[in-house]
Order: sequence, then structure tokens, then C-alpha cells
Amino acid sequence: MVVTALVLDLTHHPQHVGIDFHTYLAAAMVGLQQGWSHVYDQGLVAAAQKHLVPGQWSQPFLSPPTVAWLVAPLTVFPYWTAFGIWAVFSLVALAAALAWSGVSTGACRWIAVLGALTPWWVLYAGNLGQVVPLVAAGVVLAWRLVRDDKEIAAGVLLSVIFLKPNTAILVPVALLAARRYRVFAAWLAAGGLLAVIALLVLGPEGFFGYVNQLRSPLPSGADALTIKGAIGATGVVAALLRVLIVGMVLATAFRLRASPGLVVPIGIVGSLIVSPYLHASDLCLLAAAAWMVWEERTNVAWRIALALGWLVASPFLFLPSGGPDLNRWPLMESALLLALVIAAWRPLTSAADLRTRAPA
Repeated sequence: MVVTALVLDLTHHPQHVGIDFHTYLAAAMVGLQQGWSHVYDQGLVAAAQKHLVPGQWSQPFLSPPTVAWLVAPLTVFPYWTAFGIWAVFSLVALAAALAWSGVSTGACRWIAVLGALTPWWVLYAGNLGQVVPLVAAGVVLAWRLVRDDKEIAAGVLLSVIFLKPNTAILVPVALLAARRYRVFAAWLAAGGLLAVIALLVLGPEGFFGYVNQLRSPLPSGADALTIKGAIGATGVVAALLRVLIVGMVLATAFRLRASPGLVVPIGIVGSLIVSPYLHASDLCLLAAAAWMVWEERTNVAWRIALALGWLVASPFLFLPSGGPDLNRWPLMESALLLALVIAAWRPLTSAADLRTRAPA
């Protein structure tokens, strides 16, 4: 099923194949050939993209330098071989993380793995050569380590968020609110180390070139999955909504401090809702969050709702234009967040609730 869906995605979006990896690899080539201080010279990056695949359009390299470093070893291969290695590696990494990290048993475990892998945006991320499946894989593994009280390792692993911070930036902050201080400290230390390495490798010119990229206008066409795209909220209204959602996430994380396995998906969903820009492939993190909820909430009502969500996200619905438009997904994220918040704050009424809230 997954292979069939991937073939459908590739055949329906041939113009997008490898476009993001194309940019990552071009930036890596510039860094290796011209020096890493030039990695944000968009003229050089555009020229490298044209050299790699003359018929494909160019786009600016706006990712953290760690993304270019990650793909740099692949510059020794012919372009399409490098893309194939990257796409397979990123999707297999996510699949392996889901398979290893699950805590449910039997058929339910594998239903969740397949469910999390088959939304169209996961396949689309592989099509693009996006880095976000690796972010999702790292967060999934960190979720399991948090549940196992391996907090330092979990915090270090959460540093994958720095590859694409807008997708899950509230996760370590939510864990801080849940009194998982060592997770947050390890994540912060890993981020600080990455920043120091970036400064040393890029030099002041390259480092501030990246900082200046962050001050640039947001990428066009990246607001369909945001509050603005969903309900048209902008300016003060959007800012107030984001503050309200962050407050809700942190308060609920504190409430769930004895159940960190639910804190992580709440942090993911909150991050996606408040992000000022997202692309469809970034919803890989939503698939990971839904998988975590499946593992944590074992009652039938939750699992039926999650299974219906995976069905709605299926490429078999999306590719024939039968699935929800992009600007509907923030509303679904909001519904999931609200359901998690309500479940967290309702009074404990049963032994099952007590087991759910018990420390991992």
C-alpha cells in the first residue's frame, strides 16, 4: 500500500521530484567548493542548482547550515543517485523510528506504523527530498526515550528540531513546563553547541548571512497551513491567538507532567498551529503526533478518530482532489489539540485514566 501510494505521488507531481534536496545539495556544493561562508550567497546557490539539474527551477537556500552539512557526503554521487539515497534513507529512518519506538503490541502496533507513513504529505516529503522526515524520526525516538526516563539522550536527540525549527519548536518548551528539566537542558546545550560550530565553520560572514535570511519576508505560498490560511487571522488577532495556543500547550503540559508521552504530541500540534509558515511536507510532524496519541490513548474512540484522520489524509483521496484543502488541516490540528486539552483537564474518573496519567 505504501509503495503504491508513493508511486502515485511521484507520477502526479513529477515537476517537484527532488526540488528541496536539489537546493540542499547545491548549498553543500557551494560550501565545499567556495567555502562555507558563501553558503547563503543565493546567486552561487542558484548557479549550482542549474548545474545539477538544468531543467529544474532554482529556489533560495533558507535552511540552517546543518542541512547542507548533512547532505554534503552525497556530493560524491551523481545527482539522481544522491537523491535516491537521501529519499530512501529519510523515509526508512522514519519507518524504523516508528517501528522501534512503539509501545503497543500485536496488530495495533503495525496499524499505527502504516497509518503514520501513508498520509500524502509523508510521501510528498520523500518526493521533494525534504529533511522533515528525519526531524519527525528524531522526535519519535526522543518521545520513546522520554517515556523511558532517558532524559539527557532524549534532549540531545530533540536537537534534530534545529534542522527545521518551525515544525516542533514548542516540544522542548512543553517538556520544560512538564518539569522535564534535563530534557530541556540537554536540548538547549546541543543547540548552543550547534550554534558555536556554525559560527566557527561559516565564519561571521556566513553566520550573519543566515541570520539575515531569517529577517527576510516569509516564503510565498507558505501560509495556507497557518492561522492566516485557515481563518484569515492576521496582525494582532493572529498574535493573540498564537499566545493563547502557546499558553494552552504549556498549561496542559504542566497538567500532564506525570505523562510525558502526551506532552510531546501536544507540543508538536501546538508548534504547527502557531507556526508563521509551513509547507505540506511539514505535516510529517502531524503524522508523528497522531501516532504518539495512538500509542498513548488506547481506548476505541480515540483510535477510531485517529484511523479516520489517516484515511482522510490518504493519497488515494488527495491525488484525485478528494481530500481536504490545505487550509482545512489547521482546523483539524486545532480539533486534535482541543481534544487532548479537554482529556487532560477533565477529572480522573476511572482506573484507565489513572493508568494513562501514571509516569512512564
